[in-house]
Amino acid sequence: MPDISRRAVLAGTAASLAGGVLPEWTSAAPLDLYGPVRGEPFPIPPAPVSRINPAYLRARVAVRTREPPGTVIIDPRSRYLYLVEGTGTALRYGVGVGRQGFAWSGTATINSKQAWPDWYPPKEMIERQPELKRTLVNLQSGVGMPGGPRNPLGARALYLWQNNKDTLYRIHGTTEPWTIGTSVSSGCIRMINQDAIDLYERVPLGTRVVVMG
Repeated sequence: MPDISRRAVLAGTAASLAGGVLPEWTSAAPLDLYGPVRGEPFPIPPAPVSRINPAYLRARVAVRTREPPGTVIIDPRSRYLYLVEGTGTALRYGVGVGRQGFAWSGTATINSKQAWPDWYPPKEMIERQPELKRTLVNLQSGVGMPGGPRNPLGARALYLWQNNKDTLYRIHGTTEPWTIGTSVSSGCIRMINQDAIDLYERVPLGTRVVVMG
């Protein structure tokens, strides 16, 4: 979750969802989608759906867009992430987005994916939140927090690159699923862990990501 002062805003023109997005149907009952996840190295409890606006739970919706199937489109204003399908539909996920002063837009590519990723907060974040120092240790790539149930990147992370450089922005899970649908992050796109896992399994490396302005 990068500090905006360290990184230029992603360049590029964000594509629009022409004609808007029309709700169509949900793919499953929320309890089926957001129950405990088995087979993980760390426990993933049921998502607290009673604390999340149901409008931000996963659904399949009708959509008109110029972007080809497989593209990820993020609309920060509505707090939605869309995975474009090839049938005039998209999988829609509720997300948390950057708070005021940390928002960004543009295009990027998913360059790598990690399950239970380590987290390396930037120096500026540590300066703003010195209490973070108590949670950090020396890891292979620097000072950070190892992957696990307390790691703010959650169960999965998709790393966004532009022009062969890491933007330091991620699409990732969260330890605070009740913040989905709000502007709360330091620029990254956060998802309910169950949704982050679902998206992680659907998108390959090289996927185009469009963040609308």
